Amino acid sequence: MTDLSTLAARQSEARALMQRAGVLPVVTVASAEQGVAIARALLAGGLPAIEVTLRSPAALDAIVAIRQAVPEAEVGAGTVLDAAQLRQALDAGAGFIVSPGTPADVADAFAEAPVPVIPGAATPTELIALYNRGFRVAKLFPASSVGGVGLLKSLQGPLPGIRICPTGGIGEANAAEYLALSNVGCIGGSWMLKQAWIDAGDFEAVTAAARRAREIVERARAG
Repeated sequence: MTDLSTLAARQSEARALMQRAGVLPVVTVASAEQGVAIARALLAGGLPAIEVTLRSPAALDAIVAIRQAVPEAEVGAGTVLDAAQLRQALDAGAGFIVSPGTPADVADAFAEAPVPVIPGAATPTELIALYNRGFRVAKLFPASSVGGVGLLKSLQGPLPGIRICPTGGIGEANAAEYLALSNVGCIGGSWMLKQAWIDAGDFEAVTAAARRAREIVERARAG
C-alpha cells in the first residue's frame, strides 16, 4: 500500500522541479554522446531540467551519461509507459519520471516511485483520477489537441490543487500564453531542439533557443 505522506513529499518535489524548469525540454537522442551535448547546450541556455524520452534505444545510456558528464543538469525519463520502463529508468539514474498517460496500474507503480513523477492525462476525468490517487502535478498531453489554453483555463476553478505541465503543440510563439496561467507549473516542448541543428552539431543554436525560452519564462512569471 502506498504511503500517502511519502507520495505527497515526492509530489511536492515534482512541483518544485516544475518551478525550477519553467520549460521542460523533451529530448529524443540518437546516442549517449548526443544526449550529453544536448544537455550541456540546454543548461548553458538556462534550462536545467531535461526529459529524455524512452523512444530510442540510446535513451537509458544517455540518462546515465548525462548524470555523469553534466551533474548540474536534472535529467529525467519521459514516455514511461509501464512499470518495467519505470524500473529501467530508475536503474539508469533518472531523477524524475514523466508519462504521456497514466492507466490505473501505471499510477500504482508511479505512486511507489522514489523520485518525483509527473503523470500524464488528457481529460478532466483523468486529472481527477490522478488527484484522488494523491497526485498533485500532471502532464497534459497532447495539450493543443485536447483543448490547449482554453481547457487549462476551464480547469482552474474545479481543480485548483493540481499543477500542470502542458506538452504538445507548444512552441516559442505561444509559450507565454500557457505560462501565464495560474495552474501551469511549467511547459514541455522540443522547439529549442530543431533536428537540423542537432544533425549539424549546431549546439550554439540550441543554447540560443534555450536562452530565449528562459527569457519567456522569466517575463511570464514577472507579469
